[in-house]
Amino acid sequence: MQDEVTLGPVGEQHLTVIERIMTDPDVMGPFQWYGWRDPSRLRRRWADSGLLGDDGGMLIVLRAADVLGFVSWRKIVTSMSSHCWNIGIALLPEVQGNGHGTQAQRLLARYLFAHTQVQRIEAETDVDNVPSSAPWRRPASAARGSCADTRSASAPGTTPPCTPSSATKPPDRRPA
Repeated sequence: MQDEVTLGPVGEQHLTVIERIMTDPDVMGPFQWYGWRDPSRLRRRWADSGLLGDDGGMLIVLRAADVLGFVSWRKIVTSMSSHCWNIGIALLPEVQGNGHGTQAQRLLARYLFAHTQVQRIEAETDVDNVPSSAPWRRPASAARGSCADTRSASAPGTTPPCTPSSATKPPDRRPA
């Protein structure tokens, strides 16, 4: 199927698109622009680890051979003996609004539940970013409330209020 989204490891050929997404405020849009960063950091991390590690990682989002963006996850310590994953997504503006982000986040959640020991995956979405919160308004996930940064949401360069959401690992349905 041509509209089917897949995830895969980030290859060197994908780095230019990821750099564009991460460094161009017009591409990131109002919800994900965090200011200028070290432009060579991504390439150093990729050369060191392939952007995959025990505390998090990044996968490329593809539709056929087209790069749509990336998904990422990072470890959140929830107690002395457990953690969950916090996931994020960034897509190129020209492919947003077609359900690709929802597909990619579902694939990432399935991947993390299948290949790690976590029981919960969470995401934080700006309260005004309605399309990005769509995957988390489904029955398998739950909005857990909202949080607001202590800085003013209207001040340039500050973090606006967000809505944290999470999904829990489905029960194992294998026969006993």
